Amino acid sequence: MSLKKFFLTAALLLLTSHFCFSQTINKNKTVLASSNQAAQTIKSSPAYAEVLLRKTERESELEEFLLDYTEEFPKVKEIKFELGLLNKEMNKILAVNSAESGKLTLALGKLIVRKIELETDLWNLRRQYNDDHPEVKRAKRKVEVFEKAVKEVLL
Repeated sequence: MSLKKFFLTAALLLLTSHFCFSQTINKNKTVLASSNQAAQTIKSSPAYAEVLLRKTERESELEEFLLDYTEEFPKVKEIKFELGLLNKEMNKILAVNSAESGKLTLALGKLIVRKIELETDLWNLRRQYNDDHPEVKRAKRKVEVFEKAVKEVLL
């Protein structure tokens, strides 16, 4: 009699664990589907499109430069730096909650692109001068103004 109870308990435990496992898989599929839909909503936003446009333009320029110049050419380094910033900003845009996707306007995209251009200018100046140089200070302030504007839109 106790052997029969043992097998029934084992079978019940097996069925319960299988049910829980299948529920977890179904829940994960639902979460993945909704996160893919949210990512698509954000990727179709004007802000994301504007940043993607700039990234595509710069990648095209990089390919053109790499035909004639090495990785050490200053313009190649500059474009690679800017592409890194663009990728970082695109990831930030993708991290925005889909419920707030209305904030991802064309104006925001233009602000982000301009901020990245100014950050690249600042990077170039820092390669030539130290942080106390007036040109570096001016460029740094411009970047801060655009960062503040981007944060204001997203908050």
